[in-house]
Amino acid sequence: MAAETPKKGGVLKFVVPDEPPSFDGHRETTFALIHPIAPFYSLLTKVNPENSSDPTDIICDLCTEMPKATDGGKTFTFKLRQGVTFEDGSPLDAKDVKATFHKIIFPGEGVSSARKAYFVMVDSVEAPDASTVVFKLKYPSSAFIPALAMPFNFIYDDAKLAQDMHWYEKNVLGSGPFQKFERQAGAFIKGTANPNYYEKGKPYLDGIEAIFAKKESLRVQAIRGDRAAIEFRGFPPQSRDDLVKALGKDITVQESDWNCVLLITPNHRKKPFDDVRVRRALTLAVDRWGGSEYLSKIAIVKTVGGIAFPKHPLAATKAELEQLAGYWPDLAKSREEAKKLLKEAGIPDGFKFTLNNRAVDQPYKIVGTWLIDQWKQIGLVVDQQVQPTGPFYDTLRKKQDFDVSIDFNCQSIVNPLLDVSKFISADLSDSQYGGYIDRDVDKLFNAMNETDDTAAQRKMMREMEKIILDEKALGFITMWWYRIIPHRSYVKGWNVSPSHYLNQDLANVWLDQ
Repeated sequence: MAAETPKKGGVLKFVVPDEPPSFDGHRETTFALIHPIAPFYSLLTKVNPENSSDPTDIICDLCTEMPKATDGGKTFTFKLRQGVTFEDGSPLDAKDVKATFHKIIFPGEGVSSARKAYFVMVDSVEAPDASTVVFKLKYPSSAFIPALAMPFNFIYDDAKLAQDMHWYEKNVLGSGPFQKFERQAGAFIKGTANPNYYEKGKPYLDGIEAIFAKKESLRVQAIRGDRAAIEFRGFPPQSRDDLVKALGKDITVQESDWNCVLLITPNHRKKPFDDVRVRRALTLAVDRWGGSEYLSKIAIVKTVGGIAFPKHPLAATKAELEQLAGYWPDLAKSREEAKKLLKEAGIPDGFKFTLNNRAVDQPYKIVGTWLIDQWKQIGLVVDQQVQPTGPFYDTLRKKQDFDVSIDFNCQSIVNPLLDVSKFISADLSDSQYGGYIDRDVDKLFNAMNETDDTAAQRKMMREMEKIILDEKALGFITMWWYRIIPHRSYVKGWNVSPSHYLNQDLANVWLDQ
């Protein structure tokens, strides 16, 4: 079938389950930022929107061509497009790209950079002239190019960063396909097409409108009633089936495995969770194999896995998983061991603690409620504290006063070598909220990223996984997610990927109306 010719015009209305904690892409890790804010920004490089399921298909956004590495794989020289401007008319050049990546890779005191650990291999970023940016690495690394293409790496104005490194937390000023950011807190974020966008003929849309709706039922109703055309995050199977039944050919469904997983994060700074026996008991109580069958019917979770994306060559097999605490095939034996460990640690039957959770139905509250029942089976009484996204993050990042928290590791480009940076020591990763320091994990992470030998990487990944999930019980995996996107059939030019962060600048999207 010949490719359809995109039509110009129209406003894409889409629903978003939550609002962003701030507008700074370098700091945040949530869809609540990417979905409404990514359309306003450009990246240096990005995953090909026509082929977003392929983690190796990376193309230029602001650069003119993907560079070949020099100096034995340690130097990458990018040439930039000429004539690109920020929305306020100021030119975007190499100094802005350099300042952006300095903020991401070498954040100063008090500046939070969620993905700085992705750039452990980078030694320096230089801008020898206005159209050239040079990245020098400490060692060759296949993880560098995917890290560069992360969709959170918005290119910021050097002048604004020089004025205030926190300016972008509260303001939006980019060079992306959309501009004229307009927000009504709790209701919507709108933007209109950028007439000066550097990709000729794009965007196809006249504008975008992100509509915030926390309740899943409201988001489904919005699509059913055509008040919105799509939600880019994902719905559970039942919602998909309801929409297909109601709308027939007017709904199109796209599905994919999802590089996203909910975690259980015990607070190592707080008693009794500083005791490995207590932490190990928490994971031994959880029936992941049975939970997957039950939860996959009602939630956006499905696959039992370890720390690496389940279908990746570096991921654990089922037989390897079954050797780990919390994955044993014999659930009764697992829970007996959990009770024994609690007793040894002096934890009485009926011990109470609080689970910190996020006020998002799918899958946070559903998985949280299920976990409480799992822990009840070993005599623990757990209360669930549910908070909106902003306060939820504040508890993890600033207050750090939680007992145990639901947490997540959702990444964009499938790249387990970097994705597992979530689990390295808290002084190296700004997104590790358990508060532990473990140099054994750090050493394995660095060694994995310094070799291109897949067999060696896989062996180290198993060692790292065993330390984190079992021996030291540093933090735990629940189930990996499964992405189901039922959308209005008139939405064209958008393809599902294994991440709800990729392909969200919406430059290629058009409406067949």
